Amino acid sequence: VQLVESGGGSAQPGGSLRLSCEASGYSSGDYTIGWFRQAPGKAREGVSAINSEDGDTYITDSVKGRFSISFDHAKDTVYMDMNSLKPEDTAVYYCALGDMVGFHLPDGERYLESWGAGTLVTVSS
Repeated sequence: VQLVESGGGSAQPGGSLRLSCEASGYSSGDYTIGWFRQAPGKAREGVSAINSEDGDTYITDSVKGRFSISFDHAKDTVYMDMNSLKPEDTAVYYCALGDMVGFHLPDGERYLESWGAGTLVTVSS
């Protein structure tokens, strides 16, 4: 499985960015895909996820109301729209594919089977 991310960059506080991740090489049409992030000096955390078949989603509390996740079946691409960005959103964002539970748990990385290379998001004035 290959996950190719795009859309990182810089934004001012209160601004918006959209991250994209295209998945290829997955044999089953049913999978959960989403985003982790790792800020400097902090552990990697699950941010959002969506199931490709039933549309079930997960959004971590710290970004609820600001971030949203969606999936385009035709393109096998997941999008995360990040609005009202804060400096504390600064991190490397990684696309990941695996079990939904992996996005919820503090040590859930073992439930994820594929990772993207990561894309840097910087929020500063």
